[in-house]
This record gives sequence, C-alpha cells and structure tokens, in this order.
Amino acid sequence: MKELIKDTIRKTLNALHLDLTKNLKYDRLTKDVIAKSLKINSNAIDVGCHKGEILDLIMKHAPSGKHYAFEPIPDLYNALKIKYSSHCEIFPFALSDQPGETTFNYVKNAPAFSGIKKRKYEVQNPDVQELHVKVESLDHLIPSSAQIDFIKIDVEGGEFGVLKGAADLLKRCKPIVVFECGLGASDFYGTKPGELFAFLSQCGYKIFSLQNWLEKKSAYSESQFTDCFNQNTEYYFVAQTG
Repeated sequence: MKELIKDTIRKTLNALHLDLTKNLKYDRLTKDVIAKSLKINSNAIDVGCHKGEILDLIMKHAPSGKHYAFEPIPDLYNALKIKYSSHCEIFPFALSDQPGETTFNYVKNAPAFSGIKKRKYEVQNPDVQELHVKVESLDHLIPSSAQIDFIKIDVEGGEFGVLKGAADLLKRCKPIVVFECGLGASDFYGTKPGELFAFLSQCGYKIFSLQNWLEKKSAYSESQFTDCFNQNTEYYFVAQTG
C-alpha cells in the first residue's frame, strides 16, 4: 500500500510539473524524451526494468514495436513475466560486457538501489541480500537482424558495462540511449567519465542532459561531461548519434 501511495504521488507531481526533487524532474523529462523518441513501431530495450514504469511508457508510445526488458531480481522478474510476456521478451539477467555469473546485491527495503556492486544507499539501514545471477551482454542476446531504436539503462552504477556490452548494437542500430551515470553509484564500478565519453564518441554518439536534448541545445564537451560527473550536477543523460 505504501508503494502504491508513493507511486500515485509521484505521478501526480509529474503531471503537474512539480519537480520537488531532482529524481522527480528526471522522471518527468524521461517521459518527454520517450514520447519524442519513439514511433508506433519503434523497438526498445529497458535495462533495469524494475516494476515496468518505463516499459509501460515504451509500450504506450510504440505499441507495434518489439521490446526487450531485463530485471535480475526474481520477484520483480516474475511479476514482469506475468504482466508483459505476451508483448515483450523479459530476461532475468544482469547485463555487462563480460558474460558469466556474479553476486547481485538486492536491497530488500529499497529495491531501486539494487545492483551488482554495493553502492551508496539513500536509505537508512539497508537490508541487503546477495543473489547469484547470470550476466549477459546485449550484443550476445539481441539478434543482429533486430533494429533497436531506443535503450534506457538504469542499473545503479553499472551502466558503462552495459554500454560496452552493446558496442556492436550501438554502431549498427544507432538507438537513442537514456542512461544514468554519477557519483554515489558509477564510481563504485570504477567508471571514469572521460573513458565513457570516449567510448560513446567512438560509437558515433554525443551526450546531452535530458533538458538540453529536449530543447535541442548543444551536446556536452568531454570537460563539461566530466564536470557534471565530478560535481554531480547531472546524473541522467541522453546519448544520440550525429
């Protein structure tokens, strides 16, 4: 019941454009990015699907597309399978650039903070349970014949690994990518902003803040992106080719 009330409040604040927190602002802007990115038959990938909030939006704007979702927490994965399996392919894997198996830290009293590595948790007394999960890469799982138009990646710090595991897909399909990257999460994975910037540049991408992308403003330079990371002024981004 508590989660339902929180979700209802968040949706109401988004609808009224009342950005009381940066996360609420990012929620609202991400919805706008998805609405502008997807066509009725666009194909999309949701990495870190959680309860399906973003997947719902993807299906709303691209009902005729082929969609893929990834969620390694068993209870959330099972619920997603029940809700979406007739419309999407749902996978119980964590994603990175190196396939295998790993421990996964499931934060039972704050599932949204769960990830392969422990990170800074914005919750008192986090109740962490170690799960053993399979790790895959998008380049291995997504058919080379599939055109992917949009990817959202929110895996609590492991986003660079997911991107590196999708290098061929990014170069082939050139999807718009919405991803998280910031201190308190990405640094626990050893992510360096200059290396991530260079990788995306090599794949033909530029990086924008959500707001700048929506307003068709300039992309970040490497130094600007590095400053965003080090100062934590922004931690949600859009990457687009061109």
